Amino acid sequence: MSSNKNFEIFDDDFQRMLGNDPELVQLADGLAFAEGVCWVPYKNKVIVSDIPNNRIVSWSESDGFGIYREPSGCSNGNTVDREGRVLSCLTRGRTVVREEQDGSMTTIADSYNGGKLTSPNDVAVKSDGSIWFTDPDYGFLHPELGHGDKPEQDRNRVFRVDGETLDITMVSEDFDKPNGITFSPDESILYVGDTGRTHGEFRPHNLRAFDVYGDKLTDPRLFVDVEPYVPDGFRADVDGNIWVAVGDGVHCYNPAGNLLGKILTPEVSANLSFGMSDNQTLFIAATSSIWSIKLNTAGATRPAA
Repeated sequence: MSSNKNFEIFDDDFQRMLGNDPELVQLADGLAFAEGVCWVPYKNKVIVSDIPNNRIVSWSESDGFGIYREPSGCSNGNTVDREGRVLSCLTRGRTVVREEQDGSMTTIADSYNGGKLTSPNDVAVKSDGSIWFTDPDYGFLHPELGHGDKPEQDRNRVFRVDGETLDITMVSEDFDKPNGITFSPDESILYVGDTGRTHGEFRPHNLRAFDVYGDKLTDPRLFVDVEPYVPDGFRADVDGNIWVAVGDGVHCYNPAGNLLGKILTPEVSANLSFGMSDNQTLFIAATSSIWSIKLNTAGATRPAA
């Protein structure tokens, strides 16, 4: 293993992706709890949820730091669909919403089986336009980040929404607290994080993998246990490596689940996203601050439908 103050390298592949002179750059600070990192291509900016402050902030090379949306419904996870529209999970609003190109908001999902969603957390969009999101109970457990209302759902679940009809279906309910969610580059695998350990040391703290067959998930299996933290937000790169925001920064795992290396941040990291024109800059939300690092790899993009 080799390391300096910002990196721990366990595999030559990680060194290759970092390059010879990697630099972790602070872009902004002063946030209360940074989450939901998402690069918005047509705006050439990265957006970040600042949950307790009920806002989404942004950063771009041209404009620097700014406010993207306020109030935000205490938004958490964000992503973009194939048309570049921003989708957000609203912890307090208990919905998944889509920002249209004209700035209006469309509700994608707000209920299941006659009850309100609890607190949508993170979201991914497949190349067929379907929207997949997690719904743990953090909005109930942490009123300052959500709502504090008793859940109307009897389980924490993972859902799929049809991109055209907006019909919602449950795709998994075998989780303690489903959190981060992303697809492999070819969309044959869906990864979902379980952060149950936030409310009990012996509860789950792992990423699980599922094979994707149309609108169904099969063959659930453990991808990796994250130690000694929990896996929050994560993304895949073009080679199928999974970059995971955790307590000490970012952990990078290869498709076999082997830890290749770490990017260490001064505060707990909660989410990340690849961005810029070449998709080779990793943006990281670390509690009160936003960071970036240029890599010799690119984030995965959706295959053509």
